[in-house]
Amino acid sequence: MRPSRVVRARRGDAGFVTAETAVALPALVLLAAMLVWGVLAAAAQIRCVDAARVGARAAARGEANAAELAAAAGPPGARVQVATAADTVRVEVEASCGAPGRLGGLLAVRVGASAVAAREDVLTG
Repeated sequence: MRPSRVVRARRGDAGFVTAETAVALPALVLLAAMLVWGVLAAAAQIRCVDAARVGARAAARGEANAAELAAAAGPPGARVQVATAADTVRVEVEASCGAPGRLGGLLAVRVGASAVAAREDVLTG
């Protein structure tokens, strides 16, 4: 009799693993997608910081194409502003970072950075 009781207990649990997987799997996929989106946003932020530094160094040297250099170093679609003061230059870079796939516009976040450098022509001249 004992073996039949074990069989009944197993038959009563049949399907629980499938139901738990059906609930947990979409949550894990969503978590993975959000982690990927976070890494992409962090990478875009780092590219904005690098682009602002490149643009500030170029503008401090007096190069006319500082904005183009910053835009090339930044993420795609970055907006670059160069402001020149009496003895400094300031470069601001902003970009929109969307989520991968069709949710890109819905979960878009703005990232940006700015950098300031002393003008070299004021220091030497």
